Amino acid sequence: MADVLPADGSVTHAAAERDTASLHRNVMIGIAIALVIAPFVAYPVFVMKVLCFALFALAFNLLLGYGGLLSFGHAAYFGMASYVCAYAAKHWGFNPEFAILAGTGVAAILGLVFGSLAIRRQGIYFAMITLALAQMVFFFSLQTPRFTGGEDGIQAVPRGKLFGVINLADDRTLYWVVALIFMAGLLAFYRIIHSPFGQVCKAIRDNEPRAISLGYRANQYKLAVFVLSAMLAGLAGSTKAIVFQLASLTDVHWSMSGEVVLMTLVGGLGTIFGPIVGALVIVSMQNFLATLGAWVTVIQGVIFVLCVLLFREGILGVIAKWIKKPL
Repeated sequence: MADVLPADGSVTHAAAERDTASLHRNVMIGIAIALVIAPFVAYPVFVMKVLCFALFALAFNLLLGYGGLLSFGHAAYFGMASYVCAYAAKHWGFNPEFAILAGTGVAAILGLVFGSLAIRRQGIYFAMITLALAQMVFFFSLQTPRFTGGEDGIQAVPRGKLFGVINLADDRTLYWVVALIFMAGLLAFYRIIHSPFGQVCKAIRDNEPRAISLGYRANQYKLAVFVLSAMLAGLAGSTKAIVFQLASLTDVHWSMSGEVVLMTLVGGLGTIFGPIVGALVIVSMQNFLATLGAWVTVIQGVIFVLCVLLFREGILGVIAKWIKKPL
C-alpha cells in the first residue's frame, strides 16, 4: 500500500529542508575546494584580503540580516581589533594566534558596551547611536598616537610564528591559516543562524512585539547577536592586521562601515553566502580599478544604485529566487 502523506504537508516540508541542507553542504564543499585552488591561480594576498572582508561582511549580515539591527558603526570593532592585534604583536611580542585572540576579545567587549547602549533605541535612532559611538572610536584612535600611531598607524607588524612553529612570513603559508580562519568563521555563522538562538533572533527581527508576548527577552537576544557580530568583525580585523602588517585609521573610518554595508547588500542581505560574493565583487573592483583613482568610489555608488533599483535582494538573493531555495 502506498504511504499516505499527512494533510499538513510535514513530510514535504522535511524533504525541502533536507534538500536545502544538502545544497548548503555542497556550496560549503565548493567554497573549500575554491580556497584550495585559489592561491595557485590568484595572488594570495588579494585572496586573503577578500576572505578578511568576506568575514567582516558575514559579521554585519548576522546583525542586520538575521538580527534586524542596522549598524552604521561596525568599523569600530573591525578597526579596534586591528589596532589591538597589531599592538600586541609588535610591542608585546604576542604570537599571531594570541594577537588575533586579543583583538577579537577586545572587539567582543567593545560590542558588549556599545550594544548595551544602542539596543535601548530602535530603527534610525539605533543606527545613529552606533555611528556616533564608532566616531568616538575614530577620534580616540586619532588622538592617541602612542597606541595607534595616529595618522601613520601601526606599521611593520610582525607576522611571527603560529604556535611558535609555523613561520607566517611566507604569503602562501599565511594564506592557509587565513583560509582556515575564514572557514571557521563561516561555519560558526552558519551554526548560529540555524540554532534555536538564531531562530529566535529571526522571530524578533520579523515581529518583536509578538516574540516578547511569547516570553522571549528581546533585548537580551539583540545584545547577544550584537556581541557575536562584533566578535566576528573583530576576528576579521585582527586577521587583516596580520595579513597586511598594518593597522590604520582607514580601519576605523566611517567609510569602512559603509563598505561593509555595500558588500552585504550587493551580495544579498539575509543570505548565507551573499556577503562572500559581495566582498569578492567590491574588493575586486578596488583592486583592478585602482588606476581610476577616486572614480572607483563613483563606480561603487552606481553599482549600489543599480542593486537597489534592479535587484534589491542582491546577487545571491536573485539566484535564490530563481532556484527557489535559500542561499
